[in-house]
Amino acid sequence: MKFIKIYSTKKTLLIFSFVLVTIFSPIHKSFALTLTPIRLEINGDTGQTLSEEMTLINERDTEETYYSSYANFEAQGESGSPSFVEAKDDIGTWMSAVPSIVLPPKSSKIVQVKIAIPSNADAGGHFGAIFWGTTPPNNTGTSVSIGAKTGMLVLLRVNGDVAEKGGVLEFATQNKQTYFTSLPISFYYRFQNNGGDRIKPTGDILMKDTIGLTGAKISANPVEGNILPNQVRKFETVWQGKDGPTPLDDKSQGNFFNKVGYEWRNFAFGRYKAEMNLSYGTKNEVATAVFSFWVFPWHLTLLSIIALLIIFFGGKFLIKKYNHWVISQAEAMIKRENEIHDKHKAHK
Repeated sequence: MKFIKIYSTKKTLLIFSFVLVTIFSPIHKSFALTLTPIRLEINGDTGQTLSEEMTLINERDTEETYYSSYANFEAQGESGSPSFVEAKDDIGTWMSAVPSIVLPPKSSKIVQVKIAIPSNADAGGHFGAIFWGTTPPNNTGTSVSIGAKTGMLVLLRVNGDVAEKGGVLEFATQNKQTYFTSLPISFYYRFQNNGGDRIKPTGDILMKDTIGLTGAKISANPVEGNILPNQVRKFETVWQGKDGPTPLDDKSQGNFFNKVGYEWRNFAFGRYKAEMNLSYGTKNEVATAVFSFWVFPWHLTLLSIIALLIIFFGGKFLIKKYNHWVISQAEAMIKRENEIHDKHKAHK
């Protein structure tokens, strides 16, 4: 169970939470409070008031009072980890709900959340969150109370003329490695959003072999992550073998035959070209990138060569021995027939 920690300052409230992948899971539980949904992706016009529903579920065996609060949402670094900033303007100040709600044990209630978009709001993306916690908010304006909270992300697009620009800055395997002995192979790419709204790249990475055939296809955005405006986000994905994304464990690194078995179960061979094809935005803009690498399972190859040599020379030896045996049997038969013939002739 993960909590959002709130650190009070006189000017700015930063709420550092778990990574974006976790907060975007279908249902998030914190201190026995469940919210659903945990993310709203909505559109609206300037001057419009949107009304949305969310459900609060008290998982505890005791009655609880939960208090609402609001924050603006920003991305932190290229990992997509979220940080939340005290709502002094923008969407954090546009949202409203009941100040508090009392939930009996093991009960739930639907709460209305209103988002009043100002008439002068900028077109494009506006990102915030509504939180519910057991500690009443401090309304002095100078600090906030520390307490556990859980929240729902609100990803709002204000309709209008919004620029959609972006592209792949970098695409490679982890550590830009170009030689592997087997799968799995981990890829990453860095995508820059120069537009005015969040974008979610969608698409696949195709593994093309030496003759151009597609050996595998993997999702380029398996976590369905968003990139906020004027941000760069790093995405990671894996081409897996039968053993999944887990590489050969350290205990087996020095064992030749363990490596042979691992390369057999996670087999790939030759030169590959990873072709990434992405689309993003409302107009399905296209972004592409290519990275080439080699897979040569030399432990398995060496053992296979040794086995073939044994079969070849062993077979050759056996054939020679068999031919010698056949000849010796034929000579013995001829010798016996001659002896019989000589005895028969002498008897006459």
